[in-house]
Amino acid sequence: MASATRRVGAETSATRALIIDATAQLIREQGYAAISTRRVAARAGLKPSLVHYYFPTTDDLLVEVSRHGADQSDRMIEEALASDDPLRALWDFFMDTSRTAMALEFMAMANHREAVRRHMAEHSEAMRQRQVEILRHILGKRIERLEGFDPAGLSLVLAGIGRAIVMEEGLGVKTGHAEARQIVETWLEKLAPDQS
Repeated sequence: MASATRRVGAETSATRALIIDATAQLIREQGYAAISTRRVAARAGLKPSLVHYYFPTTDDLLVEVSRHGADQSDRMIEEALASDDPLRALWDFFMDTSRTAMALEFMAMANHREAVRRHMAEHSEAMRQRQVEILRHILGKRIERLEGFDPAGLSLVLAGIGRAIVMEEGLGVKTGHAEARQIVETWLEKLAPDQS
């Protein structure tokens, strides 16, 4: 039976939102492996049975926390793509360190929890397609200025370089980062609209 059909509590419930927020806080502070119904309930000031009322399984809860975070990221990406300089704004989004800890926890979680992996893969594919569609529209023929690039490749390259830099800097690794940033800056300049 699908997770969405097992949830009993109302989607708009303040209690449900409290459970999601408490879970996200615990993941940030202690890592996803620390998540249990009892810990989430204690953090939210609720009884464990109430957590189960809204989320019958831990996977249901973790997928919903992932969905909530994905929705926030989607809004940020949409804002970037709608800005005056969408490529630079998208690059800035990928270089933003505010979500790094959660992203790393969810990547690790996806390795161990099939439901979370499946949700993250579906969401990533959908968002990548959205980025490609918008980049194709924004860039038009300018993408040809970067030989061998297309919107899908550019989206992945910006995301991959940005995430690698953010994750490595979190570890204290800096070698090659300035050079990679300069490469991306050069690409962004070549893709900028003509100023004539």
